[in-house]
Amino acid sequence: MEPFTNIRALIIDMDGVLWHGDQPMPGLTDFFQTLREQQIRFILATNNARLTQEQYVDKLAKMGVQVTRNEILTSSMATALYLSEHTNPAENRVYVIGEDGAKQPLLEQGFTLTELYELNDDKDNPNMGAHIVVCGMDRNLSWDKLATATLNIRAGAQFIGTNADTTLPTERGLTHGNGAILAALEAATGITPTIIGKPEPIIYQQALTLLGIDPAQTVAIGDRLETDILGAVRTGIRSLMVLSGVSTEEDFKTADYRPTWVMPDIRAVTEALKN
Repeated sequence: MEPFTNIRALIIDMDGVLWHGDQPMPGLTDFFQTLREQQIRFILATNNARLTQEQYVDKLAKMGVQVTRNEILTSSMATALYLSEHTNPAENRVYVIGEDGAKQPLLEQGFTLTELYELNDDKDNPNMGAHIVVCGMDRNLSWDKLATATLNIRAGAQFIGTNADTTLPTERGLTHGNGAILAALEAATGITPTIIGKPEPIIYQQALTLLGIDPAQTVAIGDRLETDILGAVRTGIRSLMVLSGVSTEEDFKTADYRPTWVMPDIRAVTEALKN
């Protein structure tokens, strides 16, 4: 195994790495204290699009960890930035399946969000609907929301998924993730979404830009082999998988790629950094 050295920055996943739902992982505060003491820069980069930057800052504060907004990067933020770079926000309306965390970054980039009743099915007013449908995790998912997204996509709206995680680790176990919602929409429309989050390299590339550190000195930490680790491989950076979340060492047997390091949890990462 490669020596755990030459590390100046980390891109850290959150669900399954730092916590399960609202239950912090053992050693959480010590982990972040070590990062601060060793002046290791980090971006908390998550595929979970449900919360805003401020909500993640508050969540960590309740767990005894202080971070800034600039140290948070969600797949919804990455989605809004990607769309602003590839479309004109002033000319594109967006329909969102998702919560505040999915909507706020789009509004900040200047996009107009459409409502439930604004369906792209009026032949006399073809501009009533959305140009883009963005789908993120939504705990208030309903038939109306799925129907609105389906109608807009079938009418020609671009179909974007913040992430494609099929499951989500919580304190109660694994529940359905955004990938399950995307699968329903893809089945209803026959259209495959463009995915912004991991394992696509987009969110990692944005994190590297924010860090401003040589990619050769940056390590991605995650708990999912098929997203966090594969995303790092595709980006060309080293990776560390913790076994406190979704993936297990058994999953390596069917994968043609591996993380650079495997550790039980962030307590082990902390000890490795100290040594």
